[in-house]
Amino acid sequence: MKNTTRGKRPLVADKRSGAASRKKPTTPRKPPVKRRKPSPPRRGGIVGLFLWIIRFIVRLFWAVTWRGTLALVVVIGLWVGYTATTLPDLEELLDGRARGSVTLKDYQGATFAWRGDQFGGVVTAKTVSPNLLHAIVATEDKRFYKHIGVSPRGIASAIRINLREGRGPLDGHGGSTITQQVAKLLCLGTPYDPTTGQSEKEYEQECRRGTLQRKIYEAVYAMAMEAKYSKDDILTIYMNRAFLGAGARGFEAASQRYFGKSAANVSPAEAAMLAGLLVAPTRFAPTNDLARSQNRAATIIRLMNEQGYLTADQAADAQANPAELSEAAAARAGGYFADWVMSSGPEFFTRQTTEDVIIRTTLDQRIQRAAEEGLRWIFENKVREGSNAQAAIVVMDADGAVRAMVGGRENQVAGAFNRATQALRQTGSAFKPFVYATALDLGYSPLDTVEDAPLTINIPGSGPWSPKNYTNRYLGTVTLAKALEESLNIPAVKISEYVGRDLVRRVASGFGIDSDLAAGPALALGASESTLIEMTGAYAGFLNGGSSVTPYGLTELRLLGDDEPLMGTGGGIGERVIQEEAARQLVWMMEKVVSEGTGTRAQFGGREIAGKTGTTQAARDAWFIGFTGNYVAGVWMGYDDNTPLTGVTGGGLPAEIWREVMVRVHEGVPDTPLPMDAPRGAQHVVDTPVEQPRPSTTENIINNLLRDILGGGGGNASPPSQPKINGGER
Repeated sequence: MKNTTRGKRPLVADKRSGAASRKKPTTPRKPPVKRRKPSPPRRGGIVGLFLWIIRFIVRLFWAVTWRGTLALVVVIGLWVGYTATTLPDLEELLDGRARGSVTLKDYQGATFAWRGDQFGGVVTAKTVSPNLLHAIVATEDKRFYKHIGVSPRGIASAIRINLREGRGPLDGHGGSTITQQVAKLLCLGTPYDPTTGQSEKEYEQECRRGTLQRKIYEAVYAMAMEAKYSKDDILTIYMNRAFLGAGARGFEAASQRYFGKSAANVSPAEAAMLAGLLVAPTRFAPTNDLARSQNRAATIIRLMNEQGYLTADQAADAQANPAELSEAAAARAGGYFADWVMSSGPEFFTRQTTEDVIIRTTLDQRIQRAAEEGLRWIFENKVREGSNAQAAIVVMDADGAVRAMVGGRENQVAGAFNRATQALRQTGSAFKPFVYATALDLGYSPLDTVEDAPLTINIPGSGPWSPKNYTNRYLGTVTLAKALEESLNIPAVKISEYVGRDLVRRVASGFGIDSDLAAGPALALGASESTLIEMTGAYAGFLNGGSSVTPYGLTELRLLGDDEPLMGTGGGIGERVIQEEAARQLVWMMEKVVSEGTGTRAQFGGREIAGKTGTTQAARDAWFIGFTGNYVAGVWMGYDDNTPLTGVTGGGLPAEIWREVMVRVHEGVPDTPLPMDAPRGAQHVVDTPVEQPRPSTTENIINNLLRDILGGGGGNASPPSQPKINGGER
């Protein structure tokens, strides 16, 4: 066969395959090489060196900074962690007072005054009113729930404000969070230790130091608290330890003190006022300046509205109806009275107590208001404007229970000089009832007579002494009752000398006049000094039938939470001083002083009133002390620096103050007759040196005194020089 393929063209496919087979193998391509961008030409010379140095410093600073920052964060974290492990349990941080408190209640059990650091009890963030919680956060730290204990933004803002106001960066505004304020309240965990000799005030000043080092410690302590406690726990500590003025520690105590209600029940306006105290407790205390406190509260209400805690309507209502003080806080009754009770009670349960003490007292707040209003009315209507004259008032029962006390015109203060209990002043003719009480107890009658005529007594070592009556007139023969009624000096001296000065002093001391009594014949004219409360208590002895009285204000003292009292009444009626018959006749004589004599300005309402006026030499002191069948009241008036009063005697302004007070005191009080007896008849003439019936225990003293008088002497001893008292008054 012929080869059919010979001479034929190769197929296209063949050509392809053949071509492919005959093609030379190709070398694999290398991957493209990335070309580096040409670096900028290096600068040479000084400029290049300078730029290299800058780059080096920047790289070095960054390397050091981030490593240093990391190390600092680690150190602070360890510091915070360690501090957090040392923090005590929450319950141990709620009451950090160094001393206790005293709550004073009136005779009905209503609180009227506080002393010491009052703690109203533990409150928590969950038990207080939401209004109070919101007011605190809005005022003190609006980012409280967002930070970790410190606020860099707040610190920067505070530094900027301080610098703008010309202060140092750490002076003035601190930018402290609530947590930092709690750290400061806790004094960074250092409790007060009185054994160091440091006072509590010095301790608190140390805790408030604003140095940079202290701020660093404070910040670490705050962050440790944030790690240890919840936000509500921190607020709880804050609300229980913050000082809020007027001795109140914690918001419960402050709410009770200012509003008479629990912190769980305060309104938005009341909450704003309480929160406003945090910045300056004493300055913004509503008991110091209610208007200023209300203005501060208005600012806080606005902040609460801006931060969404109050609606516009709620804020407007709170602004229109600002918080008002409770009746007890507004009246602040018994400031002087409370001070007196505190000073007369046991020191370890009053002035230096470390316990919370409840004291029930004899105070009647109605009578206290009557005393304050009566005094204020007289000074507003009867005393010239700008006068610096002072006055004091004491009102008590016949057993010495003090119902009211005013120690001066500034009766809204505590801790002031109490002229009712602390001022020793000459008593003047207010002392004369003790002279007549002595005579009556010896058996004399109010109708016995004495000669009112010029008298000169030779005082050994001092010379002749010639007392005079206030009017420089002499009435001749007068009864003892008339002599007291007109406050005649000569008869008082004669009776005192006749019955014996020692007996007069003994009777006065028996009735409670503890001050040193004059040794010479001027004793009868009130040359001795005494306090108003002593004199008023002595007159209470006349009303109760002749027994001594110890004025008292405390009726029960117990510790908070205890049912049984630790002590009871600290005073009352004591031993008999004069016979009841003598006391009833003395009351009859003293009633004549008010109804017909020098004390007529004290009359009111047709009631039976007994009393005695008193004015000292040059009118430096003016007194009126008197009583109805219900109450005894004493009034003193004078200047603290012993400047003579102008145109004032005991029968004048003091008697009018007494009347204004007692009119108010007796509103709604039934009329009670005085315990008095009219005398049976005259038996003796005091000037006649005849033997008179008198107790055998005093017979020798009386005979000696009588012999001295008849011989021209001044007594049975050589008395000191006597003041030239012309005494007496109208």
